[in-house]
Amino acid sequence: MYRNIPEVMTFRECCELLKVGKNTMLTLLHTRQIEGFRIGNRWRIPKESVVEFIEKR
Repeated sequence: MYRNIPEVMTFRECCELLKVGKNTMLTLLHTRQIEGFRIGNRWRIPKESVVEFIEKR
């Protein structure tokens, strides 16, 4: 089911997958509902974190 999801997603890819806006995505990251990390000023979100979030919904 989750085969087409890259192992590490960009902020935009994650927003599109979850069908949420940028403010909602930032809230999810800052409240650690979804784990992510930054490289410079760019967010990267691991696939496992997103799948875990989807399954908790």
